[in-house]
Amino acid sequence: MVKSKKIGIIICDRYRNYAGGKCFRAMKNHEGAFSIYDNDTNLELVGYTTCGGCPGGNIEYTPEEMIKNGVEVIHLATGFVVGYPPCPYINHFKQFIKNKYNIKVVVGTHPIPQKYFLTHTKLETWNTPEWQRIINPTLCDEKTRLAYD
Repeated sequence: MVKSKKIGIIICDRYRNYAGGKCFRAMKNHEGAFSIYDNDTNLELVGYTTCGGCPGGNIEYTPEEMIKNGVEVIHLATGFVVGYPPCPYINHFKQFIKNKYNIKVVVGTHPIPQKYFLTHTKLETWNTPEWQRIINPTLCDEKTRLAYD
C-alpha cells in the first residue's frame, strides 16, 4: 500500500519570485526537512504561497484554504531561515498555524545551501540553542548543502 502525504508550502515574501525548484527537488528526494517522511511515502504538493510580507498577513488565512484542499502538513520554507536577516516571526507563524488550525507545521523545506551556511556561520546568526533547533531539520552534510547552492 502506497502511503501519501499532502503538503502545503509557505515561502517568505521576499522570495515571492522564487520558482520553487529547490523545495520541489527536496520534496521529491525526501531531503532537508522532507527527510522526516519515509522514502516510500508519496509527497504531493497541494498548496504553495507566500507569507504575504512582514509581518505575515497571509499566515492568518492561507492555512485554512490549504486545509480545505487536503493539506496535511504545512512547511514553512527554508528561505525564512537562510535569508538575512532570518524571519523574526518564524516561531510565531509556526505556533499560530499549529494552534489555530490544529495541523502539523515544519520549519524548512530544502537543505540549507552551503553559501548560506557559511554566511550565517561567519555572522553567528544561528549560534543560539533556539536557532539550532529551528535549522536542525534543514542542516545537512556539506555534500548535500553544496548540491543546493
